Amino acid sequence: MSKLNWGMIGGGEGSQIGPAHRLGAGLDSHFDFVAGALDHRPEQGKAYAQSLGIAADRAYGDWREMLAGEQNRDDRLDLVTVATPNSTHFEITKSFLEAGFHVMCEKPMTMTVEEGEEIVKISNATGKLCAVNYGYSGYSLVRHMKEMVARGDLGAVRVVVAEFSHGHHADAADAENPRIRWRYDPNQAGVSSQFADCGIHALHMASFVTGQEVETLSADFASTIASRELEDDAMVNFRMDGGVVGRLWTSSVAVGRMHGLTIQVFGEKGGVRWAQEQPNQLVWTPTGGRNQIIERGEAGLSPAADRATRVTMGHAEGMPLAFANLYSDLAEVIRAQKEGRSPDPAADLYPKSVDGLRSMAAVHAAVESAELQGQWVDARPPMFR
Repeated sequence: MSKLNWGMIGGGEGSQIGPAHRLGAGLDSHFDFVAGALDHRPEQGKAYAQSLGIAADRAYGDWREMLAGEQNRDDRLDLVTVATPNSTHFEITKSFLEAGFHVMCEKPMTMTVEEGEEIVKISNATGKLCAVNYGYSGYSLVRHMKEMVARGDLGAVRVVVAEFSHGHHADAADAENPRIRWRYDPNQAGVSSQFADCGIHALHMASFVTGQEVETLSADFASTIASRELEDDAMVNFRMDGGVVGRLWTSSVAVGRMHGLTIQVFGEKGGVRWAQEQPNQLVWTPTGGRNQIIERGEAGLSPAADRATRVTMGHAEGMPLAFANLYSDLAEVIRAQKEGRSPDPAADLYPKSVDGLRSMAAVHAAVESAELQGQWVDARPPMFR
């Protein structure tokens, strides 16, 4: 089976997210990394791309040059990953979708709800995939958790609790650190900081696992460090379209929390919980029963979990492998399109443009609610009301 051609925009030398994408895309040998515009500094980007093995004629100075160079090639890209600053996601993703490329976009997909709706419409009209990197949904046991809910192991779901809190921005002395400062600057980060950066991962996880979408929410935002214009701590209560009650806490000043992404689902027949820092175990507690540990890779898990497992029980399986599961999903769907067949149903779990749109609608709704002292507001995008 021939490899698919993959390119990347952003994610250059020193990037936090770039290596995870390159590891994820390359892990299963589905993609060849053949093109890139990796840095906002053209010459540095070209040099770094070539150091990673990209041919000189496909090492581009910026995304526009890359689009022009790739769109008429016989061996054009099958998938483009957008890993640039948030404010550029919409323009780049829109341009590549309209030119007939499949796109994997880092979150947030857009800065506004209107932009998000436009991306969804373009993806639907062109038939091109637009995935959004809610990468934690690629973990094997998260996918098994979703299957447990869907097949009724928990019965009717009552409550979902999601957290994504860390303490890495807790030091007020870091106020002028450029790697931190931009996150709390509305001119660069948009209308929200912590909720838009981390909270939407937890919110997406709640929807992914329960199979329900957020309808209304109430939010409380706090800027605990006085110099910050945007929030560094947020509590969001939400109600979902299937009746689930949701609670979400996200913070960047939670000293002692390293990463802090957790998801708990409580139903009439039992509860299940998972923590990203201990991804190999899922804790399942039947109502009236004892805690049971489900191990990643054990016999009898769901097909979705088995498909997302690569190493044997007891060995660590981390974020790049979760990313790899999303790239494996995309490779299967892209190949199915090329071959005129239906894709493996277990490959349809990658986050899509509609997920990116719903996240941005929730961000703007949470900002509105916080400004209204926690008033409940509609969190749905206008096109889904």
